[in-house]
Amino acid sequence: MRIENSHSYHDWPIADPAAVEHWRSLRFGMFIHWGPVSLTGKEIGWSRGAQTPVEVYDGLYKIFNPTHFNADEWVSIAKAAGMKYIVLTTKHHDGFCLWDTKLTDYNIMNSPFHRDVVKELGAACKKQGIDFGTYYSTCDWYNTNWPATSPGGKTKRETSDMDAYEKYLQGQISELITNYGPLLTIWNDVPNHNGVNYGKRGADTIKLVRQLQPDILINNRTGDGGDYETPEQKIGNFNLDRPWESCMTVSKHNAWAWGGTNDGVKSVSACIEILVRGAGGDGNVLLNVGPRPDGVIDPAQANLLKEVGAWLAKNGESIYGTRGGPWKPTKEIASTRKGKTIYVHVLRWPESGTLKLPNIPAKIQTAQLLGGGAVKFSQSENGIKISVTPALRDSIATVIALTLDSDAMSIPATDVASPTSTIK
Repeated sequence: MRIENSHSYHDWPIADPAAVEHWRSLRFGMFIHWGPVSLTGKEIGWSRGAQTPVEVYDGLYKIFNPTHFNADEWVSIAKAAGMKYIVLTTKHHDGFCLWDTKLTDYNIMNSPFHRDVVKELGAACKKQGIDFGTYYSTCDWYNTNWPATSPGGKTKRETSDMDAYEKYLQGQISELITNYGPLLTIWNDVPNHNGVNYGKRGADTIKLVRQLQPDILINNRTGDGGDYETPEQKIGNFNLDRPWESCMTVSKHNAWAWGGTNDGVKSVSACIEILVRGAGGDGNVLLNVGPRPDGVIDPAQANLLKEVGAWLAKNGESIYGTRGGPWKPTKEIASTRKGKTIYVHVLRWPESGTLKLPNIPAKIQTAQLLGGGAVKFSQSENGIKISVTPALRDSIATVIALTLDSDAMSIPATDVASPTSTIK
Protein backbone atom coordinates (compact mmCIF):
# COMPACT_ATOMS: atom_id res chain seq x y z
CA MET A 1 0.00 0.00 0.00
CA ARG A 2 1.28 3.44 -0.88
CA ILE A 3 0.47 6.21 1.59
CA GLU A 4 1.63 9.68 2.44
CA ASN A 5 3.45 10.33 5.68
CA SER A 6 5.11 13.42 7.13
CA HIS A 7 8.32 12.85 5.17
CA SER A 8 7.59 11.41 1.73
CA TYR A 9 5.96 8.50 -0.06
CA HIS A 10 7.06 5.01 0.88
CA ASP A 11 5.76 1.48 0.71
CA TRP A 12 4.83 0.13 4.11
CA PRO A 13 1.59 -1.09 5.65
CA ILE A 14 -0.50 1.51 7.39
CA ALA A 15 -1.36 1.11 11.04
CA ASP A 16 -4.51 -0.74 12.03
CA PRO A 17 -7.11 2.08 12.35
CA ALA A 18 -8.56 0.41 15.44
CA ALA A 19 -5.10 0.39 17.04
CA VAL A 20 -4.65 4.10 16.29
CA GLU A 21 -8.07 4.87 17.77
CA HIS A 22 -7.25 2.86 20.89
CA TRP A 23 -3.89 4.61 21.34
CA ARG A 24 -5.53 8.02 20.86
CA SER A 25 -8.24 7.21 23.39
CA LEU A 26 -5.65 6.60 26.13
CA ARG A 27 -4.39 10.19 25.87
CA PHE A 28 -1.98 10.06 28.85
CA GLY A 29 1.06 7.87 29.38
CA MET A 30 4.19 7.56 31.48
CA PHE A 31 7.63 7.78 29.85
CA ILE A 32 10.47 6.24 31.86
CA HIS A 33 14.15 7.05 31.26
CA TRP A 34 16.31 4.84 33.46
CA GLY A 35 19.50 2.83 33.57
CA PRO A 36 22.99 2.75 35.15
CA VAL A 37 23.38 6.45 34.29
CA SER A 38 21.05 7.21 37.22
CA LEU A 39 24.07 6.55 39.48
CA THR A 40 25.57 9.83 38.22
CA GLY A 41 22.51 12.10 38.25
CA LYS A 42 23.44 13.10 34.69
CA GLU A 43 21.49 12.84 31.45
CA ILE A 44 21.11 9.43 29.86
CA GLY A 45 23.21 8.96 26.72
CA TRP A 46 24.14 12.60 26.31
CA SER A 47 26.45 12.70 29.35
CA ARG A 48 28.55 9.83 27.97
CA GLY A 49 31.89 11.30 26.94
CA ALA A 50 30.75 14.74 28.15
CA GLN A 51 30.25 15.10 31.93
CA THR A 52 31.20 11.43 32.40
CA PRO A 53 34.23 9.87 30.63
CA VAL A 54 33.26 7.10 28.22
CA GLU A 55 35.17 4.40 30.09
CA VAL A 56 33.51 5.40 33.37
CA TYR A 57 30.04 5.65 31.83
CA ASP A 58 30.34 2.28 30.10
CA GLY A 59 31.36 0.64 33.37
CA LEU A 60 28.47 1.95 35.46
CA TYR A 61 26.44 -1.22 34.88
CA LYS A 62 29.03 -3.19 36.86
CA ILE A 63 27.88 -1.43 40.04
CA PHE A 64 24.22 -0.91 39.10
CA ASN A 65 22.11 -2.76 41.65
CA PRO A 66 18.68 -1.10 42.08
CA THR A 67 17.45 -3.49 44.77
CA HIS A 68 14.35 -1.40 45.54
CA PHE A 69 13.02 -1.67 41.99
CA ASN A 70 9.43 -2.88 42.10
CA ALA A 71 7.61 -3.00 38.78
CA ASP A 72 4.20 -3.18 40.46
CA GLU A 73 4.94 0.05 42.35
CA TRP A 74 5.95 1.84 39.16
CA VAL A 75 2.72 0.78 37.46
CA SER A 76 0.68 1.70 40.53
CA ILE A 77 2.16 5.21 40.42
CA ALA A 78 1.21 5.49 36.76
CA LYS A 79 -2.33 4.33 37.51
CA ALA A 80 -2.66 6.76 40.42
CA ALA A 81 -1.68 9.52 37.98
CA GLY A 82 -4.47 8.55 35.61
CA MET A 83 -1.95 7.31 33.04
CA LYS A 84 -3.16 4.59 30.69
CA TYR A 85 0.13 3.37 29.21
CA ILE A 86 3.86 3.18 29.93
CA VAL A 87 6.81 3.48 27.53
CA LEU A 88 10.17 2.35 28.94
CA THR A 89 13.62 3.20 27.53
CA THR A 90 14.73 -0.37 26.90
CA LYS A 91 17.87 0.92 25.14
CA HIS A 92 18.91 4.55 24.92
CA HIS A 93 21.68 6.09 22.79
CA ASP A 94 24.25 4.70 25.26
CA GLY A 95 23.48 1.17 24.06
CA PHE A 96 22.74 -0.37 27.47
CA CYS A 97 19.83 -2.82 27.39
CA LEU A 98 17.33 -3.32 30.21
CA TRP A 99 16.30 -6.79 29.07
CA ASP A 100 17.83 -10.23 28.65
CA THR A 101 18.97 -9.68 25.07
CA LYS A 102 20.96 -12.41 23.39
CA LEU A 103 22.63 -9.99 20.98
CA THR A 104 24.98 -8.11 23.35
CA ASP A 105 26.50 -8.66 26.78
CA TYR A 106 25.96 -4.98 27.57
CA ASN A 107 22.69 -5.60 29.37
CA ILE A 108 21.00 -5.72 32.76
CA MET A 109 21.57 -9.46 33.22
CA ASN A 110 25.31 -8.79 33.50
CA SER A 111 24.86 -6.20 36.23
CA PRO A 112 24.78 -7.07 39.95
CA PHE A 113 20.98 -6.63 39.72
CA HIS A 114 20.69 -9.50 37.23
CA ARG A 115 16.94 -9.12 36.66
CA ASP A 116 15.03 -8.55 33.42
CA VAL A 117 13.45 -5.12 33.96
CA VAL A 118 11.48 -5.19 30.70
CA LYS A 119 9.98 -8.57 31.57
CA GLU A 120 8.97 -7.49 35.07
CA LEU A 121 7.51 -4.15 34.00
CA GLY A 122 5.63 -5.67 31.07
CA ALA A 123 4.12 -8.29 33.36
CA ALA A 124 3.13 -5.67 35.94
CA CYS A 125 1.45 -3.59 33.24
CA LYS A 126 -0.51 -6.58 32.03
CA LYS A 127 -1.59 -7.45 35.57
CA GLN A 128 -2.78 -3.91 36.31
CA GLY A 129 -4.41 -3.22 32.95
CA ILE A 130 -1.89 -0.70 31.61
CA ASP A 131 -0.69 -0.81 28.00
CA PHE A 132 3.07 -1.29 27.60
CA GLY A 133 5.39 0.09 24.92
CA THR A 134 9.14 0.04 24.44
CA TYR A 135 11.44 2.92 23.55
CA TYR A 136 14.38 1.73 21.47
CA SER A 137 17.06 4.13 20.27
CA THR A 138 17.81 3.71 16.60
CA CYS A 139 21.26 5.20 17.10
CA ASP A 140 23.80 3.52 19.40
CA TRP A 141 26.97 5.30 20.46
CA TYR A 142 28.28 2.17 22.20
CA ASN A 143 27.94 -0.24 19.27
CA THR A 144 31.05 -0.01 17.05
CA ASN A 145 29.03 -0.68 13.91
CA TRP A 146 27.14 2.60 14.30
CA PRO A 147 29.05 5.36 12.40
CA ALA A 148 29.21 7.85 15.28
CA THR A 149 30.00 7.83 18.98
CA SER A 150 30.05 10.07 22.04
CA PRO A 151 29.94 12.82 23.04
CA GLY A 152 26.50 13.41 21.62
CA GLY A 153 27.08 11.31 18.51
CA LYS A 154 29.39 14.01 17.15
CA THR A 155 32.49 11.84 16.83
CA LYS A 156 32.65 9.83 13.62
CA ARG A 157 34.13 6.35 13.78
CA GLU A 158 36.96 5.47 11.40
CA THR A 159 35.19 2.22 10.51
CA SER A 160 31.57 1.12 10.85
CA ASP A 161 29.13 -1.32 9.31
CA MET A 162 25.55 -0.16 8.91
CA ASP A 163 24.44 -3.48 7.42
CA ALA A 164 25.65 -5.29 10.51
CA TYR A 165 24.07 -2.66 12.74
CA GLU A 166 20.72 -2.94 10.96
CA LYS A 167 20.79 -6.69 11.57
CA TYR A 168 21.49 -6.00 15.25
CA LEU A 169 18.71 -3.40 15.52
CA GLN A 170 16.14 -5.58 13.81
CA GLY A 171 17.19 -8.54 15.93
CA GLN A 172 16.70 -6.59 19.14
CA ILE A 173 13.35 -5.13 18.09
CA SER A 174 12.28 -8.66 17.19
CA GLU A 175 13.25 -9.79 20.69
CA LEU A 176 11.20 -7.02 22.28
CA ILE A 177 8.05 -7.73 20.29
CA THR A 178 8.34 -11.52 20.35
CA ASN A 179 9.39 -11.99 23.96
CA TYR A 180 7.62 -9.07 25.66
CA GLY A 181 4.65 -8.34 23.45
CA PRO A 182 2.04 -7.67 22.42
CA LEU A 183 3.24 -4.08 22.71
CA LEU A 184 1.33 -0.83 22.32
CA THR A 185 4.18 0.82 20.43
CA ILE A 186 7.83 0.74 19.40
CA TRP A 187 9.17 4.21 20.18
CA ASN A 188 12.31 4.75 18.09
CA ASP A 189 14.61 7.74 18.57
CA VAL A 190 17.25 9.86 16.75
CA PRO A 191 17.81 7.88 13.54
CA ASN A 192 19.34 10.81 11.63
CA HIS A 193 21.85 12.77 13.66
CA ASN A 194 25.08 14.60 12.89
CA GLY A 195 25.34 13.35 9.33
CA VAL A 196 24.18 9.79 9.98
CA ASN A 197 21.06 9.02 7.92
CA TYR A 198 19.19 5.81 8.58
CA GLY A 199 17.06 6.38 5.46
CA LYS A 200 15.44 3.35 3.83
CA ARG A 201 16.45 1.16 6.74
CA GLY A 202 13.70 2.87 8.71
CA ALA A 203 11.11 1.64 6.23
CA ASP A 204 12.48 -1.88 6.62
CA THR A 205 12.14 -1.53 10.39
CA ILE A 206 8.49 -0.51 10.05
CA LYS A 207 7.80 -3.50 7.79
CA LEU A 208 9.43 -5.84 10.29
CA VAL A 209 7.45 -4.41 13.20
CA ARG A 210 4.18 -4.81 11.27
CA GLN A 211 5.03 -8.40 10.35
CA LEU A 212 5.74 -9.33 13.95
CA GLN A 213 2.65 -7.60 15.37
CA PRO A 214 0.14 -6.17 12.87
CA ASP A 215 -1.70 -3.98 15.40
CA ILE A 216 1.40 -2.31 16.91
CA LEU A 217 2.10 1.39 16.41
CA ILE A 218 5.50 2.85 15.59
CA ASN A 219 6.47 6.50 15.94
CA ASN A 220 7.98 8.86 13.37
CA ARG A 221 11.61 8.47 14.49
CA THR A 222 12.47 5.31 12.57
CA GLY A 223 14.13 7.32 9.81
CA ASP A 224 11.16 6.79 7.51
CA GLY A 225 7.73 8.04 8.57
CA GLY A 226 5.68 6.12 11.11
CA ASP A 227 2.23 6.35 12.63
CA TYR A 228 2.46 9.41 14.86
CA GLU A 229 4.47 12.57 15.37
CA THR A 230 6.53 13.14 18.53
CA PRO A 231 7.02 16.80 19.47
CA GLU A 232 9.55 16.93 22.31
CA GLN A 233 9.43 19.23 25.34
CA LYS A 234 6.61 21.21 23.72
CA ILE A 235 2.92 20.76 23.12
CA GLY A 236 2.06 19.81 19.56
CA ASN A 237 0.00 21.94 17.22
CA PHE A 238 -3.71 21.28 16.71
CA ASN A 239 -4.05 18.44 14.20
CA LEU A 240 -7.05 16.17 13.70
CA ASP A 241 -5.52 14.31 10.77
CA ARG A 242 -2.04 13.21 11.85
CA PRO A 243 -1.82 11.53 15.30
CA TRP A 244 0.75 13.02 17.66
CA GLU A 245 2.17 12.65 21.14
CA SER A 246 4.11 15.27 23.09
CA CYS A 247 6.87 13.81 25.25
CA MET A 248 7.67 16.04 28.22
CA THR A 249 9.24 15.77 31.67
CA VAL A 250 8.06 16.17 35.25
CA SER A 251 11.59 17.37 36.05
CA LYS A 252 11.76 21.08 36.86
CA HIS A 253 15.01 21.26 34.88
CA ASN A 254 13.66 19.13 32.00
CA ALA A 255 15.94 16.19 32.79
CA TRP A 256 14.93 12.85 31.32
CA ALA A 257 16.98 10.56 33.55
CA TRP A 258 17.29 10.99 37.33
CA GLY A 259 18.60 14.51 37.84
CA GLY A 260 19.64 14.17 41.46
CA THR A 261 18.15 15.42 44.71
CA ASN A 262 18.15 19.06 43.58
CA ASP A 263 16.38 18.45 40.27
CA GLY A 264 12.89 19.36 41.48
CA VAL A 265 9.55 18.88 39.77
CA LYS A 266 7.15 21.02 37.77
CA SER A 267 4.01 22.30 39.44
CA VAL A 268 0.79 20.31 39.39
CA SER A 269 -0.92 23.09 37.45
CA ALA A 270 1.84 23.05 34.81
CA CYS A 271 1.48 19.30 34.29
CA ILE A 272 -2.31 19.45 34.08
CA GLU A 273 -2.08 22.32 31.62
CA ILE A 274 0.27 20.23 29.46
CA LEU A 275 -2.28 17.41 29.47
CA VAL A 276 -5.29 19.65 28.82
CA ARG A 277 -3.69 21.58 25.99
CA GLY A 278 -2.39 18.33 24.52
CA ALA A 279 -5.85 16.75 24.44
CA GLY A 280 -7.30 20.03 23.17
CA GLY A 281 -4.93 19.84 20.21
CA ASP A 282 -5.99 16.22 19.60
CA GLY A 283 -2.70 14.80 20.88
CA ASN A 284 -1.45 12.43 23.55
CA VAL A 285 0.95 13.36 26.34
CA LEU A 286 3.80 11.08 27.42
CA LEU A 287 5.01 12.52 30.72
CA ASN A 288 8.45 11.34 31.80
CA VAL A 289 9.81 10.24 35.16
CA GLY A 290 13.44 9.38 35.91
CA PRO A 291 13.67 6.78 38.68
CA ARG A 292 16.50 6.92 41.22
CA PRO A 293 19.49 4.54 41.08
CA ASP A 294 17.94 2.42 43.84
CA GLY A 295 14.95 1.71 41.56
CA VAL A 296 12.46 4.00 43.30
CA ILE A 297 10.45 6.71 41.54
CA ASP A 298 11.30 9.67 43.76
CA PRO A 299 8.49 10.67 46.15
CA ALA A 300 8.49 14.23 44.76
CA GLN A 301 7.70 12.87 41.30
CA ALA A 302 5.25 10.26 42.60
CA ASN A 303 3.37 12.79 44.74
CA LEU A 304 3.13 15.23 41.84
CA LEU A 305 1.64 12.52 39.64
CA LYS A 306 -0.81 11.54 42.37
CA GLU A 307 -2.16 15.10 42.40
CA VAL A 308 -2.52 15.05 38.62
CA GLY A 309 -4.43 11.79 39.04
CA ALA A 310 -6.74 13.37 41.62
CA TRP A 311 -7.69 16.06 39.08
CA LEU A 312 -8.24 13.41 36.41
CA ALA A 313 -10.40 11.35 38.77
CA LYS A 314 -12.85 14.26 38.67
CA ASN A 315 -12.32 15.44 35.11
CA GLY A 316 -11.05 12.44 33.14
CA GLU A 317 -14.27 12.25 31.14
CA SER A 318 -13.09 15.40 29.34
CA ILE A 319 -9.72 13.84 28.38
CA TYR A 320 -9.97 10.10 27.74
CA GLY A 321 -11.60 8.96 24.53
CA THR A 322 -12.12 12.51 23.28
CA ARG A 323 -10.95 14.36 20.20
CA GLY A 324 -9.58 17.90 20.11
CA GLY A 325 -11.63 20.98 19.36
CA PRO A 326 -13.76 22.43 18.02
CA TRP A 327 -12.06 25.50 19.45
CA LYS A 328 -8.31 25.33 18.97
CA PRO A 329 -6.26 25.62 22.18
CA THR A 330 -4.92 28.91 23.47
CA LYS A 331 -3.10 29.82 26.67
CA GLU A 332 -6.51 30.48 28.17
CA ILE A 333 -8.69 27.59 26.99
CA ALA A 334 -8.68 24.15 25.44
CA SER A 335 -11.64 22.14 24.24
CA THR A 336 -12.28 18.47 23.62
CA ARG A 337 -15.33 16.65 22.30
CA LYS A 338 -17.08 13.33 22.30
CA GLY A 339 -20.52 12.42 20.99
CA LYS A 340 -22.80 15.40 21.46
CA THR A 341 -20.65 16.99 24.18
CA ILE A 342 -17.95 19.66 24.07
CA TYR A 343 -15.71 20.01 27.12
CA VAL A 344 -14.32 23.51 27.60
CA HIS A 345 -11.25 23.70 29.86
CA VAL A 346 -10.77 27.23 31.18
CA LEU A 347 -7.16 27.63 32.30
CA ARG A 348 -7.32 31.40 32.77
CA TRP A 349 -10.54 33.40 33.06
CA PRO A 350 -10.87 36.83 31.43
CA GLU A 351 -10.84 39.69 33.93
CA SER A 352 -14.44 40.36 32.97
CA GLY A 353 -15.30 36.91 34.32
CA THR A 354 -17.08 36.01 31.10
CA LEU A 355 -15.48 33.69 28.55
CA LYS A 356 -16.33 34.55 24.95
CA LEU A 357 -16.04 31.93 22.19
CA PRO A 358 -16.91 31.93 18.48
CA ASN A 359 -20.34 30.52 17.71
CA ILE A 360 -20.71 26.98 16.38
CA PRO A 361 -23.18 25.42 13.89
CA ALA A 362 -24.98 23.53 16.66
CA LYS A 363 -27.34 24.51 19.45
CA ILE A 364 -26.11 24.28 23.03
CA GLN A 365 -28.86 22.61 25.02
CA THR A 366 -27.24 22.54 28.45
CA ALA A 367 -24.09 23.79 30.15
CA GLN A 368 -22.78 22.58 33.48
CA LEU A 369 -19.56 22.07 35.39
CA LEU A 370 -18.21 18.58 35.00
CA GLY A 371 -19.25 16.84 38.19
CA GLY A 372 -22.10 19.29 38.76
CA GLY A 373 -22.40 23.01 39.27
CA ALA A 374 -24.17 25.97 37.69
CA VAL A 375 -22.90 27.60 34.50
CA LYS A 376 -24.41 30.71 32.94
CA PHE A 377 -24.27 30.80 29.15
CA SER A 378 -25.77 32.46 26.14
CA GLN A 379 -25.49 31.66 22.45
CA SER A 380 -26.13 33.93 19.49
CA GLU A 381 -24.83 34.56 16.00
CA ASN A 382 -22.22 36.83 17.56
CA GLY A 383 -20.76 34.10 19.76
CA ILE A 384 -21.04 32.13 22.98
CA LYS A 385 -20.66 33.61 26.46
CA ILE A 386 -19.89 31.46 29.50
CA SER A 387 -19.48 32.47 33.13
CA VAL A 388 -18.96 30.55 36.36
CA THR A 389 -19.07 31.95 39.88
CA PRO A 390 -15.45 32.32 41.11
CA ALA A 391 -16.14 30.11 44.11
CA LEU A 392 -17.03 27.22 41.77
CA ARG A 393 -14.02 27.54 39.50
CA ASP A 394 -11.22 24.99 39.65
CA SER A 395 -7.92 26.63 40.61
CA ILE A 396 -6.13 24.82 37.78
CA ALA A 397 -8.64 24.13 35.01
CA THR A 398 -12.40 24.59 35.20
CA VAL A 399 -14.14 22.05 32.97
CA ILE A 400 -17.53 22.92 31.48
CA ALA A 401 -19.61 20.35 29.62
CA LEU A 402 -21.72 21.73 26.78
CA THR A 403 -24.42 19.35 25.54
CA LEU A 404 -25.37 19.92 21.89
CA ASP A 405 -28.29 18.99 19.68
CA SER A 406 -25.95 17.32 17.16
CA ASP A 407 -22.63 15.51 16.80
CA ALA A 408 -19.76 17.63 18.13
CA MET A 409 -17.27 16.10 15.68
CA SER A 410 -19.16 17.58 12.74
CA ILE A 411 -18.18 21.10 13.82
CA PRO A 412 -15.20 22.58 11.93
CA ALA A 413 -12.15 23.54 13.99
CA THR A 414 -12.12 27.23 14.88
CA ASP A 415 -9.42 29.65 16.04
CA VAL A 416 -10.05 31.58 19.24
CA ALA A 417 -8.75 35.09 19.84
CA SER A 418 -6.94 35.40 23.17
CA PRO A 419 -8.15 38.19 25.46
CA THR A 420 -5.77 40.99 26.26
CA SER A 421 -5.77 40.18 29.98
CA THR A 422 -6.77 37.14 31.99
CA ILE A 423 -6.94 35.89 35.55
CA LYS A 424 -6.75 32.38 36.95
